[in-house]
Amino acid sequence: MKRVRIIELPKVIDRRGNLSFIEAGKHIPFNIARSYWIYDVPGGQHRGSHAFKSQHEVIIALSGSFDVVLNDGVEIRTYTLNRSYNALYVPNMVWRSLNNFSTNALCLVIASEPYSEEDYIRNYKQFRKHLSMSVDRSGGVPSLSRPDNPVSGYNTVTDCSLIDFPIIRNRAGNITPVQGMENVPFSIRRVFYIYDIPSGVKRGMHAHKACHEILVATSGSFEVELDDGTNKKSVLLNSPMQGLHIPPGVWAAQKNYSAGVVCLVLASDVYDSEDYIDTYSEFKKYRQHED
Repeated sequence: MKRVRIIELPKVIDRRGNLSFIEAGKHIPFNIARSYWIYDVPGGQHRGSHAFKSQHEVIIALSGSFDVVLNDGVEIRTYTLNRSYNALYVPNMVWRSLNNFSTNALCLVIASEPYSEEDYIRNYKQFRKHLSMSVDRSGGVPSLSRPDNPVSGYNTVTDCSLIDFPIIRNRAGNITPVQGMENVPFSIRRVFYIYDIPSGVKRGMHAHKACHEILVATSGSFEVELDDGTNKKSVLLNSPMQGLHIPPGVWAAQKNYSAGVVCLVLASDVYDSEDYIDTYSEFKKYRQHED
């Protein structure tokens, strides 16, 4: 159980809502192959009893709280997750269960591997058998290669699109999984989320030169104003099963946040201040160079 640990994520405190973020290879020791979120979980529910042969993951309580019970075949530990800036790192070959969900709890999982049923161990006896056959339980460190993402360009508001994500319905809570280069048109290198957002604030108000983003209202709702320098449109996000793809070169602002909202963003690149266009006048100049 030595490899298991709590990772304290960065927390950017802002009167318009706090922000925490995760970058592959920096805050977590693996590439981000997929992310999924668990929601609509009945209070006190128990779920997720399995282990992975290869996958490493981090588990975060975006809102509410729940317990994660871990078992490596020698020791059993329980971790209570109730802070959005704390992530529990769970390596491969550790049996884990989630229970004691509070009302309106929202769980985010970031995983090192694409979905493969072959990687799951869903029977505890089989888990013990795998442990007994394994000489090296460390599982190594997942690859940190950086796959290429789409080339940037001068996009318009018509290039911004809503993406319907898969949903796995279950009376123990629904899951929406998102895999890079499959459910979204890029590899995910950064995940961030905004929470504790007061009413009446406006956020965003910038564009990117190269970074693609997917915005998701994992809880609550908000509006996104899109502007390409010529045309504008507004999009309402109010479902954890749907994301808004914003490609580079489009000015975006978020407003009309509902109470208890959590805005999740999947990004194609790690943070780079040089990629941001932070003022609208600078954005207009940038768009004038597209020809």
